[in-house]
Amino acid sequence: MAIRFSPRIVLGLIASALLAGSSGCQNQQVAQNIPEPNFNGPNVAQQPVAQQPPALPSVPQWTPPRPEPRSQPNASAQAGIPKSWVPSARPRQWKWIVIHHSATPAGSLALIDKEHKEKGWDGCGYHFVIGNGTNSGNGLVEPSARWPIQKWGAHAKTPSNEFNDYGIGICLVGNFDIDRPTAAQIQSLNKLVAYLMKTYHIPANHVLGHRETKPTDCPGRNFSVVAVRKTAMQALADAGERAEADDPTIVATGQELLVDQPASR
Repeated sequence: MAIRFSPRIVLGLIASALLAGSSGCQNQQVAQNIPEPNFNGPNVAQQPVAQQPPALPSVPQWTPPRPEPRSQPNASAQAGIPKSWVPSARPRQWKWIVIHHSATPAGSLALIDKEHKEKGWDGCGYHFVIGNGTNSGNGLVEPSARWPIQKWGAHAKTPSNEFNDYGIGICLVGNFDIDRPTAAQIQSLNKLVAYLMKTYHIPANHVLGHRETKPTDCPGRNFSVVAVRKTAMQALADAGERAEADDPTIVATGQELLVDQPASR
């Protein structure tokens, strides 16, 4: 027996078929738009790696500079030098050595210091006093209070005052217009002058008697400055030292400097 469908049923079947076909196309399109599966996990943005700052160049460790040693005479020139001859202050720029006599038969540093203070001075004007055995030891070298502090002298006043400002004053006790210095005084003077010449680079022709700076008989008619220059230079030569001399002929000829020859000073 043949099955008959009513027109309504047929239309319903056709509509169902059409709906099914349309739904399949949409499902197929959706399926095509689905991305491929990823089994590596989610993509996480990597944080930028912080760059290390460049290494700084190594800096050597700072060490404080060593103070420059004060210039001292070498061993040969300093051998046997009393400590009192080495000043405690910075060396003054000495240019001259001026030799005097006290013009008195007796004396000492203490007596000269007292006498100069009574004149209103600031103590003994010399830097060294060499005794003759009366009020101090024979040949004893006594530095005054000026020497340790390297103070200017008050022993050879001139218009320019250069021999006070830059001259080392040495006074031998005695009156050498009448007498002569003792052998001990001369020995101490020669040693002191040689030491000062070497230490302060004073040339031989800058070793003067007071009379070579101004009109006076000091250090006396019986005193030879030339002999002191020669002996001091020989002492330095024997010790292997080179003595400086602006004008070697002064020592070679035995002449003394004159007040009316300022160019030679």
